Amino acid sequence: MSQQSNETILQCFEWYLSEDGSFWKKAAALAPSFSSLGLTMIWLPPATKGQGGIHDVGYGIYDLYDLGEFNQKGTIRTKYGTKQEYLDCVSAMHKQGLKVLGDVVFNQKMGADETEEVEAIEDNPSNREQDISGTETIIAWTKFTFPGRQGKYDPFIWDHTCFNGTDWDEKSHRSSIFRFVGKHWDSDVDPEDGNFDYLMGCDLDMTDPKVIEELNRWGRWYLDLVHPDGVRLDAVKHIHFEFFRDWLANMRSYAKKNLFALGEYWNGDDGRLLHYLDVTNNTMSLFDVPLHYHFYDASHGWGNYDMGSIWNNTLVLQRSAQAVTFVDNHDTQPGQALQSWIEGWFKPLAYALILLIDKGIPCVFYGDLYGIPHDNYGPVAELPTLIQIRHLFAYGQQTSYFDDANVVGFTRAGDNDHSDSGIAVIMSDNAGGYKQMYVSKELAGVTMVDALGHVNQEVTISQDGTGTFACNGGSVSVYIRKDALNMIHQP
Repeated sequence: MSQQSNETILQCFEWYLSEDGSFWKKAAALAPSFSSLGLTMIWLPPATKGQGGIHDVGYGIYDLYDLGEFNQKGTIRTKYGTKQEYLDCVSAMHKQGLKVLGDVVFNQKMGADETEEVEAIEDNPSNREQDISGTETIIAWTKFTFPGRQGKYDPFIWDHTCFNGTDWDEKSHRSSIFRFVGKHWDSDVDPEDGNFDYLMGCDLDMTDPKVIEELNRWGRWYLDLVHPDGVRLDAVKHIHFEFFRDWLANMRSYAKKNLFALGEYWNGDDGRLLHYLDVTNNTMSLFDVPLHYHFYDASHGWGNYDMGSIWNNTLVLQRSAQAVTFVDNHDTQPGQALQSWIEGWFKPLAYALILLIDKGIPCVFYGDLYGIPHDNYGPVAELPTLIQIRHLFAYGQQTSYFDDANVVGFTRAGDNDHSDSGIAVIMSDNAGGYKQMYVSKELAGVTMVDALGHVNQEVTISQDGTGTFACNGGSVSVYIRKDALNMIHQP
């Protein structure tokens, strides 16, 4: 069998993981099972120290150089463990042949060590192009001296000149959006709210040469220390579009390899994503947010969604080479900023779609694979089987049957490089049904069965390469060769 298998990413965390510092060790212990499932790339959570110490999921970035090594923010370790445990976790993944994506968070800094008096102008939160005050002096938490690290690895001190603005005036104890005099919101960003440069905390000025050089310096340090195979880039729509185009070029040149890059541009408008890819010369992949919202609408449509249109206006349809498809993530889970949770009944259908089609790279969510105890969500029962089917059998020419509002399907013909490959997928968001679908003449006479166990009838492929496949209502069935069923294991 060929070693060229389908890529599958695991987002290896959810928001409510335990804060006991055990996660790097737990993830390392799971590495063999990740590999045996057929996962190929593991996106680990941010390893850097956040302003919330052990309570910080990793996006309230304080010190990029503190990976759980220095006594800062009331703790040495992060929520997930210590620096050495992080490095050991990455090593454990590599030993299993898994690639590792480091989570890089550059847009904001939070939890400054000292205040500064800064001249600022207050901007309208719903239209950042509109000033709503004159120049005023505020007291801003903008000086980052990192006393616990004392200059180890990097002596750079961040102050207000590194930022475009902030959201808190200590003098008046007031929250708003304050732009520093002499600074401007970066021009080439998402146009939401007039200009969506500002997100939270102290907003980095991504056009300032000293900021750019500092982030390049950190990137080289991180590559040398961690040896990631790629990066997941947070909040790219808030960052001057040219920044990551250039930063990634520098990092790839330094690493002497084509580091995989995955950007989070959170917008349901496919036009915004395509524009970003054009401006950045397709320098990275992006999450297919429009497809996520299609899944959300379908799951909350309870049988009244047009399944034949589910791929319309998605990134994977229009630029599949840059599309990373997903069902849910740490931001969409209940209680989070972008809550848009896919209803449980629809998750197997959504995962069958992203894992088994011939386009894009799918990203599986840890909370779907292992459950979310915080909210009493169990794992998606079919998910381990679907991941293995992708790894083992989802190869070859695709024939699509998105020709009905409810019952849709597709097949993969299989190829010579993957023994026993070839699948047929059928699903319905409403009543169950049947579809005659072409698989491959090469599979004529082969008996296929539903590997998910939802439908018991066997299907024998006819001489013309077709079969009639069934699914239950609100369900999905994935047919594989009956004699290959024993290749799938239950974790």
